[in-house]
Parts: sequence; C-alpha cells; structure tokens
Amino acid sequence: MIVVVVLALFFNFLNGIHDSSNIVATMISSRALSPRVALTMTAIAEFSGPFIFGVAVANTIGNEVVVAEAISLQVILAALISAILWNLLTWYLGFPSSSSHALIGGLLGAVIVGVGWNAVRLPGLGKILVALFTSPIIGFVIGYLLLRFILILSWNASPKINQFFKHGQVFTALALGLSHGANDAQKTMGIITLALVTGGYLKVFTVPIWVIISCGIMMALGTSLGGWRLIRTLGGKFYKIRPMDGFAAQMTSTVVILGASLVGGPVSTTQVVSSAIMGVGAAERVNKVRWGVAREIATAWLLTIPSTALLAAGIFWVLVQIIQ
Repeated sequence: MIVVVVLALFFNFLNGIHDSSNIVATMISSRALSPRVALTMTAIAEFSGPFIFGVAVANTIGNEVVVAEAISLQVILAALISAILWNLLTWYLGFPSSSSHALIGGLLGAVIVGVGWNAVRLPGLGKILVALFTSPIIGFVIGYLLLRFILILSWNASPKINQFFKHGQVFTALALGLSHGANDAQKTMGIITLALVTGGYLKVFTVPIWVIISCGIMMALGTSLGGWRLIRTLGGKFYKIRPMDGFAAQMTSTVVILGASLVGGPVSTTQVVSSAIMGVGAAERVNKVRWGVAREIATAWLLTIPSTALLAAGIFWVLVQIIQ
C-alpha cells in the first residue's frame, strides 16, 4: 500500500511537470509573464483547485471505472508504473501526450489481464472516454469561435489593445490553473482512494483530506519546476502566439476543463489546450497553424491508451511472477 501511494504521488508530480506546459506555454510565448512567475502562480492555483471545486473527478476515476472489491493492489501498481514510464518517455521526447490517457490505459490493461472485463464498469468507462475524446473537438470549436468574436470586437482597435490581452492572461491563467487542479490532480486522488478501498483501509469510497492535500502539493511542486521541452512545443511550434491568441486559448481551455470538472468528467488538459491553440490559430488564418506538429501530437494521443494498456498488462504479469 505504501508503494502504491508513493508511486501515485510521484505520478502526480510528473503530471505537474508534464501539464505545466499546457497552462503557461501561451502566456510565456506571448511574453505576458516571465516563466518563473507564471509557473509559481499556476502552482498555487492548481493546489487550490480541488478545495474550491470539489472532487467529482476523483469519484469518477476511482469509483465508477472498476469494481474495487474485485481488483488487487498489484493491479493498481501495474497501472501506475505503466503511466509513469509513458509520461517519462513522452516528456523526454517532448511530446505533449495525455497523462489522463496514460492512467486510464494503464488501469484498463492491468484490470483486464489481472481480473477480466467483469471488473470494469462499462457506464463509467463510457463516461470517461466520451469526456476524453470529445473535449478536444469542443476546445477547437470554442477557440475558433472565440477568436473570431474577439477579432470582430477589436477590428478598429489600436495596437494598445495588446496590453489588455497581455494583462488579461494573468487572470485567464489563474482560472486555467484552478480548473487544471480541479481535474488532473483528482485523477491521482481517485487512484489512491481506490487503493485504500481495495486494501481494506476504507469501507466506502470517500476521498480523505490527507489525500487531497498531498496530491495538491505534488501537483503544485511538479508545476513549479516546469516541463520546458513541452512548453517549447506548445508555445512555439504550432505558430507564433500573440497576446490575443494566448488570451483566447486560455479562456477556451478554462471553460472546457472547468465545465468537465464540475460534472465529474476527466479530460486531458494537453488535448484541450492544444486543440484550443489550433482553433484560435485557424480562426485567424488556416495556414497559420503548423498542422504537421498537430499530426505528431494526435499520433501520440492515439497511441497512448493502447500502449499503456499493453505495458500495464506486461508489468502486472511480471509482478505476479515475482510475488509467486
């Protein structure tokens, strides 16, 4: 149990490093704030998110996907190791892949091999997959429409309007950090609470306060360190981001992620922010976006769930052999 908790918190730390790029990339690229100030501010907001908006996502991940009584701690351990290895690989390569996809894929692979499909709650799994795969589309559409609306409102404005969007990103980044903490940090909370129920340490699924605090701290710590490889990918490889673009992308991402968090839908911050950036760029000029980079990221998204599922299945088999 101790190993599971430690690995879960380490995963949350990596998630902070991995996803910090999603929150601050546009703000840093458009020079609204310095990298260190942006990361510190975001870390504080992410820690506060679960306390303000609740833990609906943690309940979805830990209580609605698998039957806790039917699985073992080895299953959860294999899922965590798989997600951690995938996060380390994609972080090293600079691919902004989804930590959410990695965790869900790892959990499914370990559960199916370790127990079978009968331990999977299909309604809960369907809810998660719908949230994960529709949120990028929604992010692209809202980003496109929002920038078109902003362009209409500011068509006759002076260049000074850039200062408004530059300063406005401080507030949109705070909102995005809060929504990220209310969504991504909770996935690990759900896994730890699931492990506590599986191990017999909790009789019912209720997220303990120490789990909320420890997960929030690890997410904030990872964010404060920053994932510089990924920040460069999201902040500059799609197109040159201006203050107006950054403001629109962050506002879009906040609306999508916070909306999903309030209804308990786990989404990928990486997917939402990337699609919002692309939607904003396409609204100004379709050929402004470097679609080749988008295809590379989409490929990573498609590979994540099957790859981590297979990896978790293999890790579970190794763990069983060691224990026997």
